[in-house]
Amino acid sequence: MLYTIPTLDTIRQNVTRTLVSRSFERSWTGSTIAADLSACMTGAAGSGKSALLQTTAEICQESGILACTFFFSASDPTRNTVEHIIPTIAYQLGRTDDVLRRWINAAVESDELIFSKSVRTQMSTLIVAPLQRCQGMGIDLTTLPYAILIDGLDECRGEDRQAELLAAIKECLLIPGLPFRIFIASRPEWAIRTGLEPGGHLCKVAYHIQLSDQYDASADMYRYLQRRFEDIGLRIGDSQWFTPNDVNTLVRAASGQFIYVATVYKYVSERRAFPGERLNIVLNWTPLVGQTARPFEALDALYTNILLAAKNAYEAVDTHQGRDFLLLFRAHHLNINSPPIQGFPRHAPADFFSVHWLGLEARTGESLVSDLRSLVVLERNNNGEPYLRLYHKSFSDFLEGESRAKDLFVSPVRVFTHFAKCFMQRIIDCPLDFDSGA
Repeated sequence: MLYTIPTLDTIRQNVTRTLVSRSFERSWTGSTIAADLSACMTGAAGSGKSALLQTTAEICQESGILACTFFFSASDPTRNTVEHIIPTIAYQLGRTDDVLRRWINAAVESDELIFSKSVRTQMSTLIVAPLQRCQGMGIDLTTLPYAILIDGLDECRGEDRQAELLAAIKECLLIPGLPFRIFIASRPEWAIRTGLEPGGHLCKVAYHIQLSDQYDASADMYRYLQRRFEDIGLRIGDSQWFTPNDVNTLVRAASGQFIYVATVYKYVSERRAFPGERLNIVLNWTPLVGQTARPFEALDALYTNILLAAKNAYEAVDTHQGRDFLLLFRAHHLNINSPPIQGFPRHAPADFFSVHWLGLEARTGESLVSDLRSLVVLERNNNGEPYLRLYHKSFSDFLEGESRAKDLFVSPVRVFTHFAKCFMQRIIDCPLDFDSGA
C-alpha cells in the first residue's frame, strides 16, 4: 500500500488541533468543575506522543497560553521522579507574572523543607496558595497562561508516585477558581489507566485520546520522513537521493511505531555518514513486501543492526581488543536506568563509572557510543561531567528484554559479575606495604 501525502490534515494536525482547541475552549465558570479540564493522550511506545505534545506546546507558546511543560525521561535523573516536577512547574508559572513569582518565593522562604514534602503539599503551597493570594489582590487569573503539558508519565519511577501525582493534580489544580487546562501523555500503563477508569482521579475531568486505538499515523510518518529526507537532500546537494518508494517501505516497516521512523532518520542523517548508504542498509533490514511485521519486529531489527555495527566497529580498534562491547554498554545502561540498589551507583557520571566501576580509562563512554549517536547521547552537566542518556524508552525496553534483544541480551547478573571481577582485580593490583602499616 502506498501512503501518499493526504490533502486533508494529517494525524498530528488532527490531534494537536484537538488539544489546542480544548485549551481555548476553557469552559471555566469559577463555580463548578467543568468537564474535560484535562486531556490524557495514551499510546504505545514510539507512537509519537512526545512529538505531538511538543507540537502542541509550540502552538500554545505562540498563542500565549502556555504556562509550563514537564517532559519525564526515564534516563534523566532530574526528570524520572516526581521530586522535580512541582518546583519546575512553580518556577515556570512564576515567570508568567511578577506578583505570582513574589508569592511563590515567599512560600519557599517560609518553609525550607517544602521540597521534601508530599507532591500534594508542594502543589498546594507553591502553586495553589500563591495563585489564591494573587486572586485576593484582584488579579484576574484567567488572564494568565493556563496550559500545563506533562509528557511521559510512565517514565516517572514508581507507579504509586505516578498515581499520587494524578491525584494531586485532580485535587489541587482542577478545582473551582483556577483556570488550568492540563494535558498528560503516557503509555497506557497502570496509573493512567486506573485514573481514567470510572471512579478514577481523572474520569470526570479528562478527555481521553487513545492513539493506538483511534489513529493510523502512516500518513503522518510519510510526511515526517519525506520532509526530513528533503532537508538531507538540500544539505548534500542531491534532491534525488531517495525515492517515494523508499519512504513507503519504511512507513510499512514501522507498523505504526513513530519511533521507528524517527530512529531511521537519526541513523541516516548522522553527519559523518553517507545518507544513501545508510538508507540502503536500513532498507535491507526491513521485512519483504507481503510479510506482516509484528509491532516491534522492525524496530527490534533496527536496534539489533545498529548495535551490531557499533559492536564490530568498537571491537575492531586495537586498543579495545579483549573488551566486550555489549557488556560494557549494558553496564552503562544499568547505571542510568536501574532502580536504586544498595552500593550501586545511581546515574554516576560516565567517566566516573568507567574508571571506578569498570576499571577503564576516562572518556571510555565517548568511544563506546560513537556509533550509537542515533540512539544515545552524552550530555554534560553544569560541572562538565558527561552523562549517558537514551533518546527513547523503547530502546531501554529492548535492552532489558531477552525475547527482543535475543543474542545481544546481557543480563544484570552478568554485569554484576563483571563488577565483582573488576573490584577483585583492583584489590590484587593494589600494592600493600605491611612494614609501613599501609
